[in-house]
Amino acid sequence: MRTKRKFMKTQLTRPRKSGAAKRRRQADHRKRLVALGVAQETVDGMNQQEVRNMLKYPAKIVQD
Repeated sequence: MRTKRKFMKTQLTRPRKSGAAKRRRQADHRKRLVALGVAQETVDGMNQQEVRNMLKYPAKIVQD
């Protein structure tokens, strides 16, 4: 007897992203902006979409 396909298939659902990993990624993004020269107060006042948009083009961030 052979093993049927039903028993050889892997899981069909993708693993869900965890909230802790998301917070860790967002904190890393904010740390990268501070390292690139953006003031900490400015980064704290930005939402996550603004942070991601700035990190898309790091060469455009003005160095003081």
